[in-house]
Amino acid sequence: MAELDQDFNEIPARYPELAGKVAIVTGSSRGIGKGIALRLAKEGMKVVINSRTADTVEATTTEMKELGVEAIGVTADQSSTEGVRLILDSTLEAFGTVHLVVNNAANLTRKRVFEVDEELLDNVLATNIRGPYLISHYAAEQMRDAGHGGNIIHISSVGGLRAHWRGLPYDVTKGALDAMTRAMALEMAEYGIRVNGIAPGATLTERWPDPDEPRMQQVAGRIPLRRFGTGLDIGAAVAFLASEDGDYITGQVLYVDGGITAQLYPPGHPV
Repeated sequence: MAELDQDFNEIPARYPELAGKVAIVTGSSRGIGKGIALRLAKEGMKVVINSRTADTVEATTTEMKELGVEAIGVTADQSSTEGVRLILDSTLEAFGTVHLVVNNAANLTRKRVFEVDEELLDNVLATNIRGPYLISHYAAEQMRDAGHGGNIIHISSVGGLRAHWRGLPYDVTKGALDAMTRAMALEMAEYGIRVNGIAPGATLTERWPDPDEPRMQQVAGRIPLRRFGTGLDIGAAVAFLASEDGDYITGQVLYVDGGITAQLYPPGHPV
């Protein structure tokens, strides 16, 4: 809690127009999603913490409330229609509306093509495409009917543009998410709903080893900015896109990757 409290106190709040608005962040009980939720909370937004793991949802929601954030936790698997409905219904019951949806929850599995069986493929497609599609659809209906517009932000990946080696089936879904971003943006523009994507690069989460380890330092050295990203880096981009400063941006995918996708090859490894 001490580290979270320090992060929260050090975040600069830049967008007062976000204060009091409601944000759903899927997969936000830890990792990148937690960083996004923390940044939006610092902007004064009411946040919905979601994951399919009850104990991490409860812990993160409690941490947010102890920071003075107006937050609720919803344990639900957004790969199912029932899970999506539970997230939206809980949000509307608690806050009455929704202004921002951040589709962050994802199945990160990457394997060799011949190792991907049908069960894995179906699960990844349901979590990474079907879930974001449905929650965006249902939330956009609420935004449209309320007449206040809103924002939908898909958390994609550099793998949607340039394939990881081994990238299947994960990269396939992130490429689809990028296409969904553009198609939804065109349809929803008339309702004042902007749809954008953010593609993180190598971003530190609880799954990563200590960044000070020699192996991790080697990896960081192959990133143009010579460091890993953080959840708060992604959260800053989310806050910007949702703010009035991003009001003329829609249908775009913003790469928050330290320059990874800009380089042809890492330093010292010419093609």
